Amino acid sequence: MAEAQNSPKDLREAPVQGGPPAAGSTTAGSIAVAAESTVATRMSAPPSFDVADFPVPNGREEEWRFTPLERLRGLHDGTAVATGSGVEIEVSAPEGVSIETVGRDDARIGRAGAPVDRVAAQAYSSFEKASVVSVPKETVLSEPIRIAVRGAGGVAYGHQVIELGAFAEALVVIDHTGDAVLAANVDYILGDGAKLTVVSVQDWEPGAVHVAQHNALVGRDASLKSVVVTFGGDVVRLHPRVQYAGPGGEAELLGLYFTDAGQHQEHRLLVDHNAPHCRSNVAYKGALQGQDAHAVWIGDVLIRVAAEGTDSYELNRNLVLTDGARVDSVPNLEIETGEIAGAGHASATGRFDDSQLFYLQSRGIPESEARRLVVRGFFAELVQQIGLPDVEERLLDKIDAELQAAV
Repeated sequence: MAEAQNSPKDLREAPVQGGPPAAGSTTAGSIAVAAESTVATRMSAPPSFDVADFPVPNGREEEWRFTPLERLRGLHDGTAVATGSGVEIEVSAPEGVSIETVGRDDARIGRAGAPVDRVAAQAYSSFEKASVVSVPKETVLSEPIRIAVRGAGGVAYGHQVIELGAFAEALVVIDHTGDAVLAANVDYILGDGAKLTVVSVQDWEPGAVHVAQHNALVGRDASLKSVVVTFGGDVVRLHPRVQYAGPGGEAELLGLYFTDAGQHQEHRLLVDHNAPHCRSNVAYKGALQGQDAHAVWIGDVLIRVAAEGTDSYELNRNLVLTDGARVDSVPNLEIETGEIAGAGHASATGRFDDSQLFYLQSRGIPESEARRLVVRGFFAELVQQIGLPDVEERLLDKIDAELQAAV
């Protein structure tokens, strides 16, 4: 497995070093000092709520060059018209949690961040009602909030807001199932000292298309843990973004994906360190199998001039199980100040470690079972951080089912 990694100790431009990636994959990355005028990463358009501010993509743009536009079913060019049979949403929450359906004029909508591409702007312009789930300040929930998004076969545009008051604590599970063409924005708003763990599961039927931007605004000394899990769908393109509303905030972005034959799964992240003494840690892992399975991971970290004392690291690892699969992994780190605690990134793509398989098989374990154990171990570190036994068991069972299907 070839790994590229970097942890800058000065402000000189330094390209990522490392051996060549596995066949059918690309790995690229850079660490560079950005000019003080930089307001967004080079892979992010200026944010806007207006669709007209984003031209229809043609696939040659940096932010769209990996995405199969012809399979987005019109989400990117405005031809996808919402139908009444798009998605059904059901929210269940412990006592004390507020669940509202609000109009477009609600002040909480868009507070966590504006769209940065045409699909997100189209979703913002097209939804009629938004769902807002609020946890009052100083409320510590002992049970999770569960949001079920079930596709009913049509086209839908949506907006979801999850808001935690100061020093509140909550765990939220957003579960996507069924068949749909969905474009959505999801906002996480964390008050000072709040702690939010959110698990977004994409377990769509094979024909589904899901494009979404996740915006997180992390308050002073607040803590966000985001776990993104992607299995199903024809095309899934998610864009988690984090910014800080005050110093001392922490963000941990974890993800796992299992990409099968013909699937396109794309995860594009941005951590915007715009406040001092904040931390971020990104760790995404993926496994791929089958002809034309395509996974894309883009990890952008921007450390602004004001973000002194930042501590940041991002990691992406991919396990290619069969021939015909492709991975594009691109970590990027932009630094505008030298007064940081640490910053770095790593990317690795490779095939099964033959020595691991040989070790297990030499002890009487059949090859198929040995492969299953290696993949489960590859993902276990992330799955165990979810904190919900029923969700963890379901995901491990799903991984086993994926491997069994391949066999």
